[in-house]
Amino acid sequence: MASYFVVESYSQAKGGMTPDAPIQAQSLLQAKSMAERLSLRKPMVLAFTRDGNPKTGDYGDPKLIFAYGDSLPEEINDMERV
Repeated sequence: MASYFVVESYSQAKGGMTPDAPIQAQSLLQAKSMAERLSLRKPMVLAFTRDGNPKTGDYGDPKLIFAYGDSLPEEINDMERV
């Protein structure tokens, strides 16, 4: 199993927000730092990690590293935090 670190930012669009392309980080620290920087100019930013095996497609539940925004999905409240 390998650990994956992902940063997902969102841009304001007509009728709500739209996700930007996800960015894969190399470490937890890099993901958090990247998410913090993006939060200065994006209305919503999430960073999470998950363990998985791309060969088998088996992935664990995501764990929250960072969350910013006024309109965060309710599922964020239920996520395990790093």
